[in-house]
Amino acid sequence: MKIAFYGSSLLSSYWNGAATYYRGILGELAKRGYDITFYEPDAFDRQKHRDIDPPDWCRSVVYPATEDAMRGVLAEAAGADIVVKANGVGVFDRELLEGVVAGAKPGALKIFWDVDAAATLDEMRADPGHPVRQALPALDMVLTYGGGPPVVDAYRGFGAKLCEPVYNALDPATHHPAPADAKFASDLAFLGNRLPDREARVEEFFLRPAAMLGDRSFLIGGNGWDSKPMPGNVRHLGHVYTHEHNAFNCTPLAVLNVARDSMANVGFSPATRVFEAAGAAACLITDAWEGIEQFLTPDREVLVARDGQDVADHLAALTPERAKEIGQAALARVKAEHTYALRGAQVDALLRAQAKGMAA
Repeated sequence: MKIAFYGSSLLSSYWNGAATYYRGILGELAKRGYDITFYEPDAFDRQKHRDIDPPDWCRSVVYPATEDAMRGVLAEAAGADIVVKANGVGVFDRELLEGVVAGAKPGALKIFWDVDAAATLDEMRADPGHPVRQALPALDMVLTYGGGPPVVDAYRGFGAKLCEPVYNALDPATHHPAPADAKFASDLAFLGNRLPDREARVEEFFLRPAAMLGDRSFLIGGNGWDSKPMPGNVRHLGHVYTHEHNAFNCTPLAVLNVARDSMANVGFSPATRVFEAAGAAACLITDAWEGIEQFLTPDREVLVARDGQDVADHLAALTPERAKEIGQAALARVKAEHTYALRGAQVDALLRAQAKGMAA
């Protein structure tokens, strides 16, 4: 089956946390025989910061961020058996969604893939004319990369015919234990872009512990933090490329996950970083959110913090031996239960079942 996928970027993770998710899921679907074309706009300097070259398992189309170019790539949707519009493309999101719905050939599966479901649902509640809300009656399926039962129930309440979470996961060939790199040396490291709905939580879970533990070293990577006042024991790296993530995760005593506000509020939303860190056998400290036990067991495979004081307490008590023990347990868990091979099999089954049902 041919898939036309309209998303933010497959080739670049620059201001685009969904990149590794797309690579993991679509790469596995390609192994199962799907013929995939990924359409992404040349926007937000992403093409200047590519992490990968166009893969051989997928046709990659980068189009100018203009209305004419957008309409040109939308015309190709008519040749696909499955058309997917992901949220957060960043340019012409409404037009792309409307175009996918209108341009798909009869009998094609029409899917909205929501990689920020909690935020999308908040927007839909506030706006009866929201494009996703308007498109739901014509869509065959909504897939999300997190949210669990609250998100599924909400989408069904808005009229989605089918909503299924497809969680982030690990690609063991890409993220795995690696030698330490001195430039990432620290007691606690955090990797994430500066975003309005996460900044206050980063202040609480990262900057506050740094201020409390003046004798410990802290490291922050990601875009946008260069103008943020920070304690003197915090180093800022800027953007960290995907090929550096393994060393970033393996070098510090522990790494930190901080969810965005919307993800933390809805729960069941592990970020890509959670699986990247676990796949590298890193000792992960995460802010608390509902559903963490579905992915990693607290105190055995992950350390969970309710606030900055908890982060400081975890770090103060953590020995290298204990950190290694937690990291190894996390690695075993995600390799057994949370790989993209398993997620790909899940999506393949969903697509084939839906296609069979429509053909019946």
